[in-house]
Amino acid sequence: MQRSTPASMVKEGYYFGVPPLLLSGSSFLLHWYAAAAALVFLALFVFSFFRDPERVIPSEPGAVVSPGDGRVVVVTEEENAGRPGSRISIFLAVWNVHVNRSPAAGIITKMEYRPGKFLAAMRERASVENEQNVFTLSTDAGEMVFKQIAGLIARRVVSWKKVGDRVSRGERIGLVRFGSRVDVWVPKEAEILVKLGQNVKGGASVLARWPGKAAAEHSNEASAAEADTNLTATGKRS
Repeated sequence: MQRSTPASMVKEGYYFGVPPLLLSGSSFLLHWYAAAAALVFLALFVFSFFRDPERVIPSEPGAVVSPGDGRVVVVTEEENAGRPGSRISIFLAVWNVHVNRSPAAGIITKMEYRPGKFLAAMRERASVENEQNVFTLSTDAGEMVFKQIAGLIARRVVSWKKVGDRVSRGERIGLVRFGSRVDVWVPKEAEILVKLGQNVKGGASVLARWPGKAAAEHSNEASAAEADTNLTATGKRS
């Protein structure tokens, strides 16, 4: 479901930005100029926070894109439901775009809201203890998991999707209000392409490469065919 407006801002921006803008007008009429200026600044900040720019989504097969804008704060090997894999955690500061996107194309087979704490999103414990939405996504390559995680200032995780929805790579799936974190878990077969401290953009930056089963089988068949060709050529030369 598309939630952005022609001005490239999600609708929630109006809910939070218009009230302080109206109050600033009242303050100006009452000659409370300092208060009016502060409220205008607050409204502009809110409008900026809820911006929703368009992104060029990578088209290469197997690309796993970032669910959000921010800085990579964790890259670690981690099991999920007993399956070995890797987790990438991205911290979203208040000045980052907070619209979240699907890291891959697939079907949302499970979505779980977990109430929790509001620890600073940069802390390692935030991945487990903070309020969050946990998505399980079934892709051509298999199952992956990604999370929207609230932070110290963010107090609300919002999803625009439901179980059974089919999403495309980089499609908008929700947002977290005012500072947060997103996590992506992929199986061990995926090749991690980002490093700690790297800045990424939601829907545009490739976090990992995880080719589907069909692609892997095609690659194996191509390698086998090439080996057969080389062997035949060697045999002819001898």
